[in-house]
Amino acid sequence: MSTAPFPHSEQDTAPVSVLLVDDEQLMRAGLRMMIDGTDGITVVGEAADGQEAVTASAALDPDVVLMDIRMPGMDGIEATRRLRGTEGHESPGVVMLTAFDTDTFLLDALRAGALSFLLKDSPPDRVVQAVHEAARGESRFSPAVLQRLVGLAAGTAPDGPGSEGAGPALGADTALDADRVIGANTAATGSGEAGPGTPSGPPQGLTDREWEVGRLVAQGLTNSEIADALFLSLPTIKTHIGHLFEKLLITNRVQLAIRVLELETPH
Repeated sequence: MSTAPFPHSEQDTAPVSVLLVDDEQLMRAGLRMMIDGTDGITVVGEAADGQEAVTASAALDPDVVLMDIRMPGMDGIEATRRLRGTEGHESPGVVMLTAFDTDTFLLDALRAGALSFLLKDSPPDRVVQAVHEAARGESRFSPAVLQRLVGLAAGTAPDGPGSEGAGPALGADTALDADRVIGANTAATGSGEAGPGTPSGPPQGLTDREWEVGRLVAQGLTNSEIADALFLSLPTIKTHIGHLFEKLLITNRVQLAIRVLELETPH
């Protein structure tokens, strides 16, 4: 597999502070060597479990946390849930690192508020790319993967990537090489729940335009691409997405895409 750097813009080299969280010291040392000082990334601290991660994040206020899933005591998913629910300052973008590529881990990580999911054997350039994307509140998941997650959320998908009829494997290549699903995280403050929607009409509680924007998010379009497709300004698209977050009680664009696909899926 090639490890040639991905093309990136000037935005990719903006300073990014990172907290490393893994119960294996050797893994933390390897990650530090891999990314510290690369493309504006600075490792500001380390933690050996979820509780240490929550404490260190409060003290160091990193832009991004590279988080192991399985750790003694508080695991990475619970730590992510607490970090994403922290009040008083902007929570960091969380990139989950794990040796396990099962669907259940991916779904739990996204539900907790993680932005990306990487296998520990991902090449350095992909880890660096994921860090910069998380710092900007971005994630990369293809529509096919999102469809798979909808099935899992509804309990209709087969268990594990090796099961008969299973969707695409959810490894590092699938998560990071596919169409982008991009957007900033905001706190969900609304109430109420939308009912089923269809291409011909929005769910209850959503406007036609909000539903149109949400469906384009679920297709993997970026904010700029949605603005171009609907002949609207970028701030207007961001406003619609913010309303969707509030009305659907979600906190990031991946969750929005999953929710839209759930609402479009016949029950």
